[in-house]
Amino acid sequence: MRKNDIIATDMLLAFVLLTRLPLPHLSKAAFVHQRRAVWAFPLVGLAVGALATGTAALALLWWPPSVAAGLALLVQILITGAMHEDGLADSADGVWGGFDRARRLEIMKDSHIGTYGVLALLLVTALRWVLLTALLSAGAIWALLALGALSRASLPVMMASLPNARGSGLSQNVGRPRWTSVYIGIAIALGFSLWAVGPVAGVVAISLCPVVLAVRAVARVKIGGQTGDILGATQQITEVCAALVLLAFL
Repeated sequence: MRKNDIIATDMLLAFVLLTRLPLPHLSKAAFVHQRRAVWAFPLVGLAVGALATGTAALALLWWPPSVAAGLALLVQILITGAMHEDGLADSADGVWGGFDRARRLEIMKDSHIGTYGVLALLLVTALRWVLLTALLSAGAIWALLALGALSRASLPVMMASLPNARGSGLSQNVGRPRWTSVYIGIAIALGFSLWAVGPVAGVVAISLCPVVLAVRAVARVKIGGQTGDILGATQQITEVCAALVLLAFL
C-alpha cells in the first residue's frame, strides 16, 4: 500500500468513526488500523466546523447571531449523530451516579438517561449555544474551525494516556494509538486553528492542557480508564472551555 493510500484510508476511517456522513464502504481489513487514524480526528473537526460555519454565515444574512448559532449547533449534532453529546450524558450519569467502578460502567452502558446526564446535556448545550452566539456577535465566525479541530485533538490524548476501562466498545475497537499519531493530530489542529483565529489559538491550546488532565484524572479514578463515552464527554468539555478562553481574548 502506498503512502498516499494510507493517508486517504486514515482520513476516511476517522470520518467513519466520528460522523454519520454517507461515506464510501471500507473493507473489514481497513478497520484493523483504526488506531493509526487518530491523527486525522482534528480534520474531522475541521470539516464539521466548516459545515457549521457555512450554515452560520448563510443564517446571518437573514437572522440574528442567536439563531445562526442555534442552526450551526444543529448542523454539528446532525453530522456527528449526537455521538459526543450522548457520551457526555452517559459519562455524567455513570461517573457521578455509581458508587464503584463496576456500577459506574454498568450505568454508562445503559441506554436510559438519568438526572446527571440530563443536567450535563442541558447545561453544556446551553453554554455552547450562548458562547457561539457571542463569538458570532463578535465577528469570529471562523472560530468554529478552531473549536472543532482542537476539541477532537484531545481525544487521541485520552486514548493514548489511559487504558480502555471496559474492554469493549468503540474506544476498545480503535485501540491505543501511538504518541506519534497523537502529536501529528495536535500539530494539525494547532496549525489550522492559528490560521482560523490567529495567535490566540496558542493560548487556547495551552489552556486545554489542564482541562484534559482533569478529565483524565476523573476517568482514571472513577472507572480506571477511558471509554467511548468518556471520549465524547472530553470533546464536549474541551469545546466549551476552548470557546470560553477564545471569547475572553477576542
